Order: sequence, then structure tokens, then C-alpha cells
Amino acid sequence: MRFSGNIEAKTDNKGRVFIPACFRRILQAEDCERLILRKEPNQQCLVLYPESTWNAILDELRKKLNRWKSADQMIFRKFVANIDELTIDSNGRILIQKKYREAAAIGQDVCFIGVDDTIEIWAKDKLEEIINSDDDFGADLERIMTSNEGGE
Repeated sequence: MRFSGNIEAKTDNKGRVFIPACFRRILQAEDCERLILRKEPNQQCLVLYPESTWNAILDELRKKLNRWKSADQMIFRKFVANIDELTIDSNGRILIQKKYREAAAIGQDVCFIGVDDTIEIWAKDKLEEIINSDDDFGADLERIMTSNEGGE
């Protein structure tokens, strides 16, 4: 499952928002009925995980953590504690609870960003701030893509 693109949308007064049609088609093709929503720990956005992606991430995280170390258990606990299990309604919408909208400073205008096997939901103004502030993107991308070329 691969998502890409930047699609603008609007939330309604209840916090419902349409999942972009291009993303819904991918989810339907993969027979994905449940999504997991959580606040991204390193950015001010929300992340939608298809259930299969969420389970794979939990398996990977669990393998890296020792269940008998309290610090590791706390990391796992915090990762799984604040999630919301969502289903897309018959109109193609999800409901983003108020606590999640507040955590990501989401108002009415949002952007859905396809990020490989997940979908990020950003407040439009927050996304524009970070997208437009990174003058080094081209140089960073060049460095990453040419780092293993053997001197070419």
C-alpha cells in the first residue's frame, strides 16, 4: 500500500472530514476497513495507519523493546495509549475527535499527505510553514541520493 500526494480538505463543525478519493481507492483495493489515528510524536500532525500497517509497526516496535524493562514498557505504552480506531463512513468521511484536532492545531482547513504506507493529516497553515521553510531540501535530497554512488 503506497500513498502519495498532497490533497486539501475541510473539516465540518463536528470534526468530520472526507478522506481524499485517491486514498480511499487504495484503501478499498486493499480491503482496509479500519484505520488507526494517532498524533505523530515528532511533528505537529496526525497519522492515519491502515490496520495492516499499524500491526506491522507494532510488531517491529515490540521486537526492539524488552518487555521486562520498565522504560521500554513505558515507550510501548505511550505509543499505543493515545490512538483512535476509525472506520470510513458510507460518505467517505472519518471523525477526528476534538483532542486530536487540538493536538495538531487542526481547524477547518487541512491537508492530507500520502507518506508511503501512512497518511498524515496537517493543519494547512502548519504544513505550509514547514514545506516553505526548508530551503535546503534540494541539497539534502542530493546528498542522500548520491551518498553511495562511489564517487560518480
